[in-house]
Amino acid sequence: IADAIAGEWEAQPEFIDPLSMPMTRFANSVVDAVVDRVEAVTDDVAKYLGTDLLFYRAGHPQALVAREAALWDPVVFWAAEALGAHFILAEGIVHVRQPEPAIAAARAALPGDPWSIAAVHVVTTLTGSALLALALLRGVLDADQVWNAAHVDEDWNIEQWGGDEEVAARRRARLVDFRAAASIIRALNPAA
Repeated sequence: IADAIAGEWEAQPEFIDPLSMPMTRFANSVVDAVVDRVEAVTDDVAKYLGTDLLFYRAGHPQALVAREAALWDPVVFWAAEALGAHFILAEGIVHVRQPEPAIAAARAALPGDPWSIAAVHVVTTLTGSALLALALLRGVLDADQVWNAAHVDEDWNIEQWGGDEEVAARRRARLVDFRAAASIIRALNPAA
């Protein structure tokens, strides 16, 4: 991690561009906002377990339903088997209250150190899924698999209707931060 941060600083030209330094920004965030607030950050990640992206499925078209199932079901089944977190899946966007024991079981799998929980938080907020972040942390999925799973619906819509350059630019910017967080997870958790 330190080598990556040093590399970002060495790569700066005449002026420092913080946008080109995701690992440095991440380190600053950990020091400023996480070190003394690990429990609060963990609570924030745990909130996603009540409304995780993977719980709300498309009802149609069948090809999208199948694609979501192929990318999301293995993570949901892993959470049930490995973590004892048995969640309820729903079709559409109507809220389904998740069982407290499932949320507690998944929450118990969250890391307790500031750097790892900060990275899990970034992955969770960028993907909309604490379960995908946990799958990355535990080495169930790699970073590319997590990113693709998080964007299955968006990619489907792009395939059907075409892309939008502003949306694509925002996605590329989020990917930079996602990759930084994923590299932190990989560095601190060899199973990832």
